[in-house]
Amino acid sequence: MEDPRERMSRSISTTELERRWKAVREVMRDHKVDYLLMRNDEEFLGGYVRWFTDIPARHSYPYTVIFPIDEEMTLINCGPTPPGDPYPPAWSVRGVKNRLGAPYFPSVHYTSAYDAELAVSVLNAKKRATIGLVGKSYIPMNFFHYLSKHLGDAKFVDMTDHVDQIKAVKSPEEIELIKECAAIQDLAIEHVKKELRPGRRTFEIHAEAQYSVMMHGSERQLILVNSGPQGTPVPFTFRRFQNRVLQEGDQVSLLIEVNGPGGFYAEIARIFSLGEPTQELQDAYAISVEAQAHSINLMKPGADPKEIWEANNEFLAKKGYQQERRLYAHGQGYDLVERPVILRDETMELKVGNNMTVHPAAFNDRVWATVCDNYVITKDGPGPCLHKTPKKIIVL
Repeated sequence: MEDPRERMSRSISTTELERRWKAVREVMRDHKVDYLLMRNDEEFLGGYVRWFTDIPARHSYPYTVIFPIDEEMTLINCGPTPPGDPYPPAWSVRGVKNRLGAPYFPSVHYTSAYDAELAVSVLNAKKRATIGLVGKSYIPMNFFHYLSKHLGDAKFVDMTDHVDQIKAVKSPEEIELIKECAAIQDLAIEHVKKELRPGRRTFEIHAEAQYSVMMHGSERQLILVNSGPQGTPVPFTFRRFQNRVLQEGDQVSLLIEVNGPGGFYAEIARIFSLGEPTQELQDAYAISVEAQAHSINLMKPGADPKEIWEANNEFLAKKGYQQERRLYAHGQGYDLVERPVILRDETMELKVGNNMTVHPAAFNDRVWATVCDNYVITKDGPGPCLHKTPKKIIVL
């Protein structure tokens, strides 16, 4: 008889899940929290749900996890009401006591409290419970309003930072999966090199990169690609703006930010040139590589993200390029963007085990160039680059 588990993509080990649960329950005891509650609806930034359950939220369908301090979890997902069997299948979950479902959709407003009703049915089992919210920015107003109204004796506290501090530090098993993700991104760059040529449309390059990473085990893909004549800035753009036909002499900017087998993210960016790149593009690209190295050298355990942010902007200004006004370096895990992030208001210092992606850009009104790679922070500072693709303009 077929084992249904063979249908699943790469799973994290039960030992790793138990490590996470144990670490979180220790913090819950310290803060006298009875339950954690989290809710995600997409894999790109849905790391809390997957970190606790190894099952991703997907396609804007909200997925709620209730994590008690002293028993197994409850999962709430869009699906059938009893006696229907809710998602995910019982054979696919670990550490789960209850799987509850209801047909609720954000696009159908009158179903907006269905999942909250199910959450209340679980949380009201303990009177005067302290409920820790994890990822408050993912919990919609109507959901929390229903909980507040129907759990009048409960106390709500924000436990996001406490979970973030644990989740941001990667275990050896997690680091190996991140390295595997970086490796399939390198393969995608090699694949694109063979398929990129004048006459193709920009979205076809997107499709080629996506094909390559999916064939090597990626589960979720965000790929940004743009093309344009050199002498003008060619920053990344989304699929809606990728219908241009590539021309001889073009610059092609490609960012592959996808997860790998097991669901962990890394990202790589490289610049391609269909013909000899201009000196201006070569200079800007060299500065982006230098800026990346400048930031990476500052990424030591205990480093303050604000100081790294300011040092990068000072470097770019000194070289004659515009300063950053976006997020140019950040942690990654089950989330495409995860703390610590390199911004002036980040409070989390860098730690051993952070998986950091660094993608500064050198740009002005005539040129745009960037490079992107991942590094894991060790006790001695950043480890070796996880990507093997050379940091140079790829000339075709």
